[in-house]
Amino acid sequence: MRGRLVLALIALALAIAGFGVYGALIVTDGGSTSPTPTPRAAGTFVFEPAETPAPETSPPVSPAPSSPPPVAPPAAVQATTQATVQAGDPQEVAVRYLAAWQAGDLAAMAGLVSAPPADFAERHRRFDAELRITAPPSLTPQTPRRRSALEAEVPFQGVRQITGLGPWPFSSVLHLVRHAGQWRVRWTPQTMHPSLGEGRSLRLTETKVRRPATLTREGLQFPSGSRAGDYFTGLEGTTTELKLRELPSGRVLLASPSKGGEATRTTISQDVQSAAAHALDGLQAPAALVAIDLRTRQVRAVADTLGGKGAFNGLYPPGSTFKVVTAAALLRTGLTSRSPVPCPAAYTIPNARRFTNAEPADRGVLPLTTAFALSCNTTFVQQSYERLRDGGLRAEAADRFGFREKPGLSSCRIRPHTDLNELGSDAIGQNSVQASPLCMAEVAAAAATGVWKPAVMTERPPADSPPEVPIGDEVAAQLRDMMGAVVTQGTAAAAGLPPGTAGKTGTAEVAGGHSHAWFIGYRGSLAFAAFVQNGGSGGATAAPVAARFLNALR
Repeated sequence: MRGRLVLALIALALAIAGFGVYGALIVTDGGSTSPTPTPRAAGTFVFEPAETPAPETSPPVSPAPSSPPPVAPPAAVQATTQATVQAGDPQEVAVRYLAAWQAGDLAAMAGLVSAPPADFAERHRRFDAELRITAPPSLTPQTPRRRSALEAEVPFQGVRQITGLGPWPFSSVLHLVRHAGQWRVRWTPQTMHPSLGEGRSLRLTETKVRRPATLTREGLQFPSGSRAGDYFTGLEGTTTELKLRELPSGRVLLASPSKGGEATRTTISQDVQSAAAHALDGLQAPAALVAIDLRTRQVRAVADTLGGKGAFNGLYPPGSTFKVVTAAALLRTGLTSRSPVPCPAAYTIPNARRFTNAEPADRGVLPLTTAFALSCNTTFVQQSYERLRDGGLRAEAADRFGFREKPGLSSCRIRPHTDLNELGSDAIGQNSVQASPLCMAEVAAAAATGVWKPAVMTERPPADSPPEVPIGDEVAAQLRDMMGAVVTQGTAAAAGLPPGTAGKTGTAEVAGGHSHAWFIGYRGSLAFAAFVQNGGSGGATAAPVAARFLNALR
């Protein structure tokens, strides 16, 4: 009996001593700070913490269950800790916390925090929303540091994704404390990012800036409403630059890529571009007008409402504007611009189809120049049947006027005819003949200079640019006479074109729709093509567009 009493007294003494040691070793938590949003101007996003007094005593243990449901660590966390983490270890809590954070499980995170603020989850949601963070961060823990029996730290690396800015890497530290036999995260705003707390905040700002300038060849801005936006960037409008700053230091943590740099000069002439763009004013149908320099073949203007760079890449039947090419092929067979040719109201190819003119009258026999000026379909079908049945039309188009597969800006093509019906249709710019407005401007330039060359948008032709092709001085001189007659006495005589203009109208039939309207030509140092999709008559619609363009340049 006395022995049991002695043992009880010894046990009591040891318990009292242990309690004293325990009390001496207890380390209280620091207080947590509470972030609150601050007022902001439009386009500004702020996350700013507000400090709260630190408690004077050790923080109470979170009311969450003593053993919150485990969260499977993500792959990065597992790879870092798989061999070292043990139950009850501070790193084990850190791994679970980071795994829950990476999974977006805010409830599980709060369950691992010592005295979490009441709005713990809302703070994280607001932080992500106001800084435009699109998803939970990816997180990787690093080597833990044991500060004492009751304190530990686990540094970690993280990457967030910010809309408009991309990856935002950061480093922070999880502080852990042991209380009542359990390890918990001691959470502060700095846990989310070290730039929070101590009077500091994060701010995402938007700044509207002008996009990188694309300039004309003169070094000037493109004219307003240039209708060239599909071909060049930076003509009008602005872009948004985003910056993530730490305040009040102003240190930039992340910024959108700089879009600065020197402006790019083009081959476009400001005056010519302005005239081309305004020439399309008032048109209800999609249209395009392109102009190229006769000497260099540099593009001086491209105004386009067709969409999809149709002025360069679109393929449309060119109608009677293709008669420039057909006439060149006929001149090469021995005809001249003065040769008499019949222009009947209708002509039927032997054992093939019947062709007619837009004007039903029989005009009798005319010089080839007059038949060209009046755009007599029957003349060109008959002469092609009689002189170009051996493939001469396609050879002229493909070999001398660019109607073939080739590198370059323009698109145009013609197939070998398989029967006489196709030959007759090809001769007047229908059937297999297709071209973009830029291609037809190249045709006009070839007639004006006697040399076909591809259009370019660089100071010098690219290395793979097709070689220039002479079409012959005599042929070119006669083409110029014929194109001049179109303006002075032919289908474009009433369009109001200024003196010195030469060209060719085109009214291209379209199955199931209104005809396309064309006018191609040259004047001064420029060749051009005006095209109005489903615009009707070339003389009534496209030639007046060209007249507005040329008159604006005088």
